[in-house]
Amino acid sequence: MKRHLPNAITCANLFSGCIGIVFAFKGDLETAAYFVILSGIFDFFDGMVARLLNVKSAIGKDLDSLADMVSFGFLPGVIMFQLLKVSDYSSEYMPYLGFFITIFSALRLAKFNNDERQTNDFIGLNTPMNTLFICSLPYIAKDYPQVIGSSILLIAITAITSFLLVSELKIFSLKFNDLSWAKNKIKFLFLIISAVLIAFLQFAAIPFVLVLYIAMSILHFRLANVTLN
Repeated sequence: MKRHLPNAITCANLFSGCIGIVFAFKGDLETAAYFVILSGIFDFFDGMVARLLNVKSAIGKDLDSLADMVSFGFLPGVIMFQLLKVSDYSSEYMPYLGFFITIFSALRLAKFNNDERQTNDFIGLNTPMNTLFICSLPYIAKDYPQVIGSSILLIAITAITSFLLVSELKIFSLKFNDLSWAKNKIKFLFLIISAVLIAFLQFAAIPFVLVLYIAMSILHFRLANVTLN
């Protein structure tokens, strides 16, 4: 029974992503964002449970990527499609550019599955973080409609995030091998600062969290290289 538990949690991630897609296609992007968060929670715990129960498998790894492709690949593409659809300069075909996020998410997941360098950390922006960023845009649009309603900005975001997904940028994983401050101080600082930002700004904090994540990852690996040398 226990060997099926991680896959069941992964399927819950997939199911949550499917529901989020339904809301996104209906134009309810704010509700879709909550299902992204739910998918992210399931995505975090399926791997943890597999390691704790020592039931990791090739099928589980493939299933995890397939679920992520829906929740963190197709869903953010639909959200960007909808945002472009109501942007300030929308043509009949321009909204489909949003699905470049889906394409590059698929490339990112395929690279992750076959790149032995990504055992402990990431090379390229991970799809859950990218999806959280895309999902924050409809919330920010409520306070800054002219900014998020800019088709130029939305296309630029699509291009930049697509590039980051398949880039060679090293990003630390939030999986902890131990809880010591000395080995994980950058990760702990990131989590503390992010929690404070989210407490004050809620979804509007996510773009700042993304920039912080990239900046602290660069710092983390530079410090690691200095220690090794």
